[in-house]
Amino acid sequence: MRAVLSNCARLGRIETVLSALSADDLKFLNYDWPVFAHAHQLPPEPDWAVWLLMGGRGAGKTRAGAEWIRARALGHGWCEPGFAGRIALVGETYADVREVMVEGVSGLLAVHPGAERPQWTPSRRRLEWPNGAVAQAFSAEDPEALRGPQFDIAWCDELAKWTYAEETFDMLQFGLRLGRKPRQLITTTPRPVPLLKRLMKQAGTAITHAPTKANALFLAPGFLEAVVGRYGGTRLGRQELDGELIEDRPDALWSRDGLEAARVAAAPEDLTRIVIAIDPPVTATAKADACGIVAAGLGSDGKAYVLADRSRRPAKPADWAEAAIGLWHGLKADCLIAEVNQGGDMVAQVIASADPSVPVKQVRATRGKFSRAEPVAMLYDQGKVHHAGTFPELEDEMADFGPGGLSSRRSPDRLDALVWAVSDLMLGPRAEPKVRGLFWNAR
Repeated sequence: MRAVLSNCARLGRIETVLSALSADDLKFLNYDWPVFAHAHQLPPEPDWAVWLLMGGRGAGKTRAGAEWIRARALGHGWCEPGFAGRIALVGETYADVREVMVEGVSGLLAVHPGAERPQWTPSRRRLEWPNGAVAQAFSAEDPEALRGPQFDIAWCDELAKWTYAEETFDMLQFGLRLGRKPRQLITTTPRPVPLLKRLMKQAGTAITHAPTKANALFLAPGFLEAVVGRYGGTRLGRQELDGELIEDRPDALWSRDGLEAARVAAAPEDLTRIVIAIDPPVTATAKADACGIVAAGLGSDGKAYVLADRSRRPAKPADWAEAAIGLWHGLKADCLIAEVNQGGDMVAQVIASADPSVPVKQVRATRGKFSRAEPVAMLYDQGKVHHAGTFPELEDEMADFGPGGLSSRRSPDRLDALVWAVSDLMLGPRAEPKVRGLFWNAR
């Protein structure tokens, strides 16, 4: 049945299948977790000590945690052999443990059929199963409460929000000393906190990941459309919906908060000049640098507006030329800008052969990338550059660009194109007015 449901989900027909099932069939599905769980909600292969499940809001993290605890407490064979008789439930606060992990819509009480359901005693912060398994609730606000008890397994929820994350996690590790192989599941929406980053790199950590849209079938109609339309592509959206770990580099020229502050819904209609900058790659192989293609415009308010990022990787000359020319016509731009140092002559020739009417302005880099980018970063700090929309990949490069370049050591192609475009609009001599339809081609 699981294979049938999975195939139906891929084909968009699972709602039709579910509507045809009887009440008994639906009850069976509701309590037989492996039948319809997403891949990211099932435990990884057995050789792990920490299962880190990172996902967006509504991606099914709580349900996965509750089902794992249920399976281990009752010794269900689909999960792994063995019975976990002593369990720790750790949340941001005691209220979060109770209202989300235990009594929530997808919490422990909800995922058990009546005959298996444990007894929750709020005053003792204790959950007891009919077979004798016991779970205790703990708060990350009180790490010392974990001093003394011992456990087979633990479920930690929203670790990235814990007040005393390091202290609470350390105390929990001392208590995980029962059973054949103590394990812990961490369900969280990621944030760049030191503990989470350390766990991601730690030996013995298995990571599963899912965006909110992976669980769309079980979310309210219109929810995804509404929140994605508002937050899609932003730092908050990538963190809370896509479940991505979004970090700031301490020595980067741009910060994530600064980029969010520079964002506007749309550029003004009265742009006085529009340019498209191209940072061409030397080769077009799969491992080659990207071809940076970024468009920006100058408003009558004297501010620059980033309009589009059409960068390509890998990109053959014909492909990036088509993208750049299409963007030039679509935006009714004034010219294309190409760096001579990195194939600028070739850019002019490729563009001229594809569309002679498109003007190409050649520029030469006389300073390093960081030195060229600094004046542009200063314009952002002064509130003189805005992003008209979201450009996740470009912004990733900007927030990761420091004196030594990108942390990946790749070339910052999107950023290079942005720097040339904004520099031409804001830092170079102002272009003389042109009559649309009369073009020149610099060679």
